[in-house]
Amino acid sequence: MGPQNFLFLALFLSIFSLYSQQAPAIKDTTKVESLDEVVVTGQHNPQSVRKSVFEVKVISRNDIERQAGNNLADILNNTLNINISPNTANGKSGVSLFGLDSQYFKVLVDNVPIINEEGIGNNTDLTLINLDDVERIEIVEGAMGVQYGANAVSGIINVITKKSAKKKWEIGAYVQEETVGEEYEWFNRGRHIQSIHLGHNFNENFYANAVYTRNDFAGFWNGRFGEKYDKDDGGRGHEWLPKLQQNAKMLLSYSKNNFSIFYRFDYLNEQIEEYSQTVDPREIGSTGTSNPVAQDRMFTNNRFYHHLNATGSFAERINYNISVSYQEQTKDVERYTYVIRKDEKQNVEEGEYQARSAFFSRGTFSNFIKSKLASVEAGYEITNERGSGSAISLEINQGGQTVTQNLDNYDAFASAEIAISENLSLRPGARVSFSNIFQPQFMGSLSAKQTLQNDWELRAVLGSANRTPNYDELYTYFVNINHIVLGNPDLLPERGLSAFLHIKKSSELGNGKIRLKNKLSFNFLGINDRIELIVVEQNPLKYEYSNIDSYRTIGAFTENEIFFGNFKAQLGASLQGISKVLETRETDDDYLFNLQLNANLAYTLPKWNTTFSAFFKYTGEQQQFVEKTNAAGEQVFETGVIDAYSWMDATITKSFFQNTFETTLGCRNLFDVTSVNSSAFDGAHTGTLNQVPLAYGRSYFLKLAYNLNF
Repeated sequence: MGPQNFLFLALFLSIFSLYSQQAPAIKDTTKVESLDEVVVTGQHNPQSVRKSVFEVKVISRNDIERQAGNNLADILNNTLNINISPNTANGKSGVSLFGLDSQYFKVLVDNVPIINEEGIGNNTDLTLINLDDVERIEIVEGAMGVQYGANAVSGIINVITKKSAKKKWEIGAYVQEETVGEEYEWFNRGRHIQSIHLGHNFNENFYANAVYTRNDFAGFWNGRFGEKYDKDDGGRGHEWLPKLQQNAKMLLSYSKNNFSIFYRFDYLNEQIEEYSQTVDPREIGSTGTSNPVAQDRMFTNNRFYHHLNATGSFAERINYNISVSYQEQTKDVERYTYVIRKDEKQNVEEGEYQARSAFFSRGTFSNFIKSKLASVEAGYEITNERGSGSAISLEINQGGQTVTQNLDNYDAFASAEIAISENLSLRPGARVSFSNIFQPQFMGSLSAKQTLQNDWELRAVLGSANRTPNYDELYTYFVNINHIVLGNPDLLPERGLSAFLHIKKSSELGNGKIRLKNKLSFNFLGINDRIELIVVEQNPLKYEYSNIDSYRTIGAFTENEIFFGNFKAQLGASLQGISKVLETRETDDDYLFNLQLNANLAYTLPKWNTTFSAFFKYTGEQQQFVEKTNAAGEQVFETGVIDAYSWMDATITKSFFQNTFETTLGCRNLFDVTSVNSSAFDGAHTGTLNQVPLAYGRSYFLKLAYNLNF
């Protein structure tokens, strides 16, 4: 089925279902998944998706299991409006939402922004977010500045962890073996994952769990020969760097009456190996022999995460939800001369070149007034971030001393949910943010939800959010013989505004045998004072960050769900237009459009305890303005193109012995995508194309899981 036919089918289903009439409700005992999930993101109190003023997209635990997803990058690759971009040079996975990179949305764990080597909440490497203790993932698109502060410009991703169990004991373990393209060996090639978890209800009030996961990615060799190769012909090392992740988590939870408290600890260790392609043969003329060496590096990430949360009420009335978190992440580098034939390290230099730590606290207070017509929530948010080092430079010392900078924010926010009528509710909100660097920042939002007859729902969300300059943009100081890159402490926060309109309808056909959920959405997102790295001096060549550009995106997307017996399907389509205006250069402000399609299919055979799943995504041709040098040596702007591509995963999951054992057999990247052609790069005016890496080709995996619950 071609992209145009797929888009037509998705739009037809959406429009047809929006106009269908609701049949009498019938209880469906074969329901694949609940249609009324409880969500917490952006809510005054946990409530169902149907009652939420915000449009919340939920990825359930069942969806995670069907994809055999180990980290957040595994799961989001098939999500509409989200693009995952791996970096083969450093082993990280970047992500963009509505064309804006990960600086513009927040990744949260239980409503707390997660730290990374470049800050807190943003620029998160999705491969570092393990999902083994995750209950669900909630995604809200659009500016969420009032609810979650600066940098929530294009949206948020909130990872909700498990905090209770139905059984007294939950004991489980799994192993997952996966090829990397066509490469696989027990130890040196492929991807090898092992995990064990333990959960226990000590009594009706006290619960604890612990999880340990080891994820060994042996790199993508792709015709190269690894660490022990001793010829200087560019064949040494790997195309994708090997990395080993070890993740240990622990949760303690206590609940009684209207009071709940939990403490969560997370430790991550990641080692990334970089073997140089360049080999120095070190020929010994007197003997006619050689002793080849290479200059290699090993990077080590360590992340510590503490989160204490308490919820309850006081004065028999006021509800509170308070979180306190301390996090830190460091990145160390070990540089050494590797004597290849002796398997020996020499001239070893070790040191920490990047460090971040943050104290974060968020508190919300609600139910100030006893009324069915209105609710009010007020809250605070404190972020104290400390940082040293830069991703651009591997040096953290200036003048022999470590240079540490602080980014502190103190926010207060409030919102009200007002029932204008039985079917119409409004939610205005405002936030003020005080910083040790910037002038006070103000953000506002206004949301509305209208319920109509026959299960029609209308939601309109208008919100603002600022993006504060990150540590590198403010404090980078990088000098080499070719150029200088400077941060700018005088930068202003970028100003973002978004507007979304969602039209939803739930319906049933055939006396409840077929259930449909359909949504049609329209969106606008704009940014002013966008930060750009510009040339400020020609000799020597010097770059500095400056508030200079603007960005706009407009579009429409539809998402549709169909439930029929043991069959479930999700079909989506999105058309987004992006306009970028570079004030320092002559560019066209026309919108360049991109089409995306996706599908998520599942069919369960109860008799065999088997589920067949398929996940598909089509990303259409992407255009963007790029700077070229024409034949006359002049700098001009042209429209560069990144080719379209399709992605598909498929899995088969089967349970044995009353769900004690479970196997998942699957294939990722069925269409064997590795890279796509791109002319969207700055450079000379030629017809040459670059290759944008996307994946390491078709891979297969087998997951064997054991679960004992009693």
